[in-house]
Amino acid sequence: MTMKRRDTNTLTLDAPFPVTVFANEDVQVEPEAIRELESTIQVHETAREMYTKHPDWFDDEPRVEAVAVTPDFHKGAGIPIGTVIRTHGFLVPQASGNDINCGMCLYRTDLTSDAVLARKSELVKRIRHLFFEGGRQIPMTRMQREALLKFGVPGLVQTNTGAWNGFDAHQREDLTRLNGGGSLDTHNVFGLDDFLGTDKPSYDSQIGSVGKGNHFVEIQRVAKIVDARLAYQWGLRPDQIVVMIHSGSVSIGHLTGGYFKDLVRKMYPTDMKHPENGLFVLPDSERFRPYRDAFWTSFSNAANFAYGNRLFLGLMMFQALHEEAKCGVFRLVYGSGHNLIWKEDSGTWLHRKGACTAQGPEQLVGTPFEYDGEPVIIPGSMGTRSYLLVGLGNEASLLSASHGAGRALSRGKAMKASEDPLAGLTVVTPVDPDRPEFKRRPDILRKWRQEMGQEAPGAYKDIGPVIKTQVDAGLARVVVEMEPLLTVKA
Repeated sequence: MTMKRRDTNTLTLDAPFPVTVFANEDVQVEPEAIRELESTIQVHETAREMYTKHPDWFDDEPRVEAVAVTPDFHKGAGIPIGTVIRTHGFLVPQASGNDINCGMCLYRTDLTSDAVLARKSELVKRIRHLFFEGGRQIPMTRMQREALLKFGVPGLVQTNTGAWNGFDAHQREDLTRLNGGGSLDTHNVFGLDDFLGTDKPSYDSQIGSVGKGNHFVEIQRVAKIVDARLAYQWGLRPDQIVVMIHSGSVSIGHLTGGYFKDLVRKMYPTDMKHPENGLFVLPDSERFRPYRDAFWTSFSNAANFAYGNRLFLGLMMFQALHEEAKCGVFRLVYGSGHNLIWKEDSGTWLHRKGACTAQGPEQLVGTPFEYDGEPVIIPGSMGTRSYLLVGLGNEASLLSASHGAGRALSRGKAMKASEDPLAGLTVVTPVDPDRPEFKRRPDILRKWRQEMGQEAPGAYKDIGPVIKTQVDAGLARVVVEMEPLLTVKA
């Protein structure tokens, strides 16, 4: 296959269906990612061969309808990050990644940067205690966990018990600002009985956890207003403190993803060679309905957990800001997932791996965003600016936008970089390098700094061309720019 530049902002691959890569000439596109994309779209041939040999496995002729790739495009584990695939007649369970419903939330506050900077050292201590030193205090009963896994945030809110201290009426109203209402409804829980616990309130290690890798909770300030009307409408103003959260379903999602990867491999036809790309398809047919229903139940459980996890991370940060900086307002601007699969009204399946939804007004009728479009949250690295945009409903991008700047270096290469990854940054982690017990262990500090190097600003692409590509290609429009003050990383 050959990638060709179509215009200033897009490239294309030769395929039996549209494959559009959004990247202007200043966006770094690694050859490894291109090869992985070429391998990924071979899932079309896998589905076609299965249909030829076993037509009774399908209700409709299977096909890939389109593929779109966002400009933070980089190599993943089988499927590039930033890949969006629309299929008909089958779905690809692996095409959302194992961290199901990894996504973003953005909260606004009534604080300015001075209020946070004046209490920065106290905030760091309080945040470390809340996030990493046993301060979460999120007891949940079996009923609450079951409500969360079945019905997402709305189900958990209706249990209305102790875990919701500080969750006021205004914040309940904000649930309309979660993509899909913060729920993939299902009436069962699949394979998670051990997690549910007992009828007595108990604690677990999952809910309220940031997660590893590029996940974070970050205190930012609004550095620049680009669209004053929309910023005002969304409650944003210059120098305002906002909180951005990037996290997912942690081990719950990995358990689900691993189980169904094994399942589709086992049900694969014995008269066909396993696909070289390792991607197995699940026919969307009555014959395979029990498998599809089991997958969707488990997938929804993990997605619902992720919605709840981000909500609790927000409440934890609100607690820290309230106690140390007298924060009185903590309202959701928007929250959405970028590792999800959607069943569309047309009967097609839309898979996103590391790509935000960027719907326009026509897709959002009946929501708070039906007149302007969907908020799109695109973080930079922990040392560069992040962006809040509004989606324009671009069909060529399959109503999608990037979920970040995208990696420029692999984690292994980033760990070997010589510069101090935390120079000039305030990063709160489980390791406090100023504590005497860590100062006496240079081996631990060296390993910790190497791990932090995986997420250093230099490990990521320049976010400027990534944003410019999406604006110039008509995927989204910038509303505000934000810069980091303090980042929480696990």
